Order: sequence, then structure tokens, then C-alpha cells
Amino acid sequence: MHITTFGEIMLKLTAPKKQQLIQSSHFEATFGGAEANVAVSLARLGDQVHFVTKLPVNELGDAGIAAVAKFGVNSNDIVRGGNRIGIYFLERGNGIRPSNVIYDRSHSAFADSGELDYDWPAILANTNYFYISGITPALSSKLQSTLLTAVKICRTRHIEVVYDANFRGKLWSSADAIAFNEQLMPYVNLCFVHDEDIYDSFGIKDAFDGNRRNVIAQKQSFKESMALIADMYPSIHTVASIIRDTYSVEHGKWAALLFQNGHFYESPIYDLTVNAEVAAGDAFGAGMIHGLLHHFAPQDQLDYALAAAALKLTIPGDFNLASDSDIKAIMNSTNRSINR
Repeated sequence: MHITTFGEIMLKLTAPKKQQLIQSSHFEATFGGAEANVAVSLARLGDQVHFVTKLPVNELGDAGIAAVAKFGVNSNDIVRGGNRIGIYFLERGNGIRPSNVIYDRSHSAFADSGELDYDWPAILANTNYFYISGITPALSSKLQSTLLTAVKICRTRHIEVVYDANFRGKLWSSADAIAFNEQLMPYVNLCFVHDEDIYDSFGIKDAFDGNRRNVIAQKQSFKESMALIADMYPSIHTVASIIRDTYSVEHGKWAALLFQNGHFYESPIYDLTVNAEVAAGDAFGAGMIHGLLHHFAPQDQLDYALAAAALKLTIPGDFNLASDSDIKAIMNSTNRSINR
């Protein structure tokens, strides 16, 4: 089984030692981006995965490709051209101070790319699962059209479309996200939509009351929202969601819910103490796909995915480098408290 992920990989510049961006004289340089993160996770788990993007013909573009290829991701379908690589700056949170991200990705090679850059019939020729996120259509109308073209081809070829409906308010409005999702969702088969994204991505108001410290207790409302999404779009057989009680940037409780083929499943609750990082949702998505590829029972799909997300929160950088055995060890343990 083959997976293709499509999105932007960016140069990530992180302020060291939990400094604020305004006080940093230098930055830690790595690479990351939702779909690249998923691709690396899946490759680390031994799955066959292609990553598709567009990068400039320069050393930064070369480095971005090398960053994913060294973990076994197939980069043969990456398009070269354009003027610049997208960049994002990360200020890690500390205690009561939340993490902060600043994007510098306007007119990047990927953001300016369009349908003529991607030969979808060839790219998707051997694909079984096509993974995309709500970040890509937020970048440009051209990418919105490109995604809609790709998922329509997936429909004709019986390729499963996996959509992480993550919302980035710094890139577009909730109204724009909802309008696009109404066009995309009829082609989606698996949807990941986490606690903070349900309202902004779909306009569903009653998932929870907005109290970030008391989300898990409201799981019934999330279940109702997940079932509503599946009811609205009959092509969807799986909806999964991470729900989190957040006490500080470094401490919280995490759980997850799965609605699959009309049945609900709940994960254990993890009490997590971590250094603030990003991309745990991407690790969760990769874990879910891996479980589906390998015919895990639904409960095991969910437990495996959340264990992958919990481990990612202990690993610096965007990429989840945990192995299958690492994830299964956490998944099968009776102690659900993960500490860095």
C-alpha cells in the first residue's frame, strides 16, 4: 500500500532555550510542515510514502528534500522551481506563556504553485491513500483548485482521501475555511478534526464551551459533532479527534475519540509533561493511517495514534522519529503518564 502526502515543507527557525523571538540573536534551523511530518512518520514506521511539494532550485530546496529523503520518504515527485522556500519562526512557550508561530511563506514556491505544476494522473498512479491538510488551501486560491482537482481524480481511482482539517487563523478566516471545506468534504473518506478546529473548520458551535482546561469532560459533545460531520458527508467512514485539557504550555491531559463505520471508540487519557513543541497532530494522523494500512482493529488504531502523538511531544523538531516498537511500548503500557 502506498501513501502520497501533498503540502509545503518549510525552513523552521526556532528561538533557542525558550527565548522570545525578540531577544534571540540566532535560531535553530530545521525543516517541517504538516504533510512532510506525516510522510516522515509513516516512513519511519516502514510504510511506502511519497511526499509532493514544490521547492526552489537552490541549496535550501535541496536541503528540504534531503531532510525527508534521509528517513526513507520518496521525493521523486517533488517539483522544482519558484523563487523561495517558505519559512516559519517558532517561539517555544514556557509555563503560562504560550508558544508563538510567525509565518513567512507568502509567494513561496509552493504557495504560488498551481494545477499545471502537478501531473496528478502520474503522481497518483500507484497511490492508495492521499493525505492533505487544511493548511494547504489556506495558502492560495490556486492551491484550492489544485486540491479539488486531485481529490476528484482520487474519487475516480478509488483512492482514499485523508483530510486533517486543521485550521490556521494566521493564514485564513474561519468563513473561508468553512466555504472551502464544503467543496472538499464530499471527496473525503477519513477526516481528522481536533478539539480546537471543529468550530473554525466546520462552523459546529456546540462541541465544547471554550474552557481549555475542561475539554475531555465534554467528550459527548465532541462525539455528537463527529457524528454530524460523518452524517453531512456520506463518503466519510472515519472521523478522529484529539481532545485536550490544557493547564499550561508544558502540562495537560490528552485523549482521543474515533467514529468509524457508525461506532465510537475512546482512548486512554495521557497525563503529559513535555517541552512545548509542534506536530503532535501530524503524528496522530500518521499513526491512524498506519493502523488502517496494517488492518488494526479500530480501538488499536486509536490507541496507537494517540501513543504516537504523546511520544511526539517528547521529541524536538517537527518530525516524529519514534519507531513502531516505541509506539507500541507506550500503547501497551498501563502507565499513561509520559514525561520528557
